[in-house]
Amino acid sequence: MLEEEKLARDVYSYLGTLWEAAIFDNIFQSELQHVAAVETLLTSFGLEYEILDPGKFENTHLQEMYDSLTEMGSEDLEAALVVGATIEDLDILDLQEFIDATGNPTIASVFESLQCGSRNHLRAFIGS
Repeated sequence: MLEEEKLARDVYSYLGTLWEAAIFDNIFQSELQHVAAVETLLTSFGLEYEILDPGKFENTHLQEMYDSLTEMGSEDLEAALVVGATIEDLDILDLQEFIDATGNPTIASVFESLQCGSRNHLRAFIGS
C-alpha cells in the first residue's frame, strides 16, 4: 500500500508540473499525507521499508503503471484527469481489499481514512 500511495503522489507531482493545474498540486499535498500515514503504520509495527526516488518502484507492476499513466496523462489535460480518476478508483478498491483482509482495528481505521480521501479525490477529478 505504501508504494501504491507513492504511485499517486509521484504521478500527481509529474502531471502537476506538466499541466500546472491546481487539482494535481492540491491532491499531491494530500497524497503526501497518505504516504506518511502508511509510513506511520509500518513504523508502529516495526516493519522496515524504503521509499525509492520519485517515479521508481520496487513493485514491477506499479513501475509499469507509473510509466503507462504518466505517458497517458501527458497527452492532454483531459487525459491527465482520467489518469487521476483511475488511480483513485484503484486505491479505493485495493484499500477495501486490505480492510476486508485485516483483523487489526488500527490498520482498518487508517485504511478507511485513506479510502475516504481517495473518494474525495475521485469526485474532484470527475468534477473537473
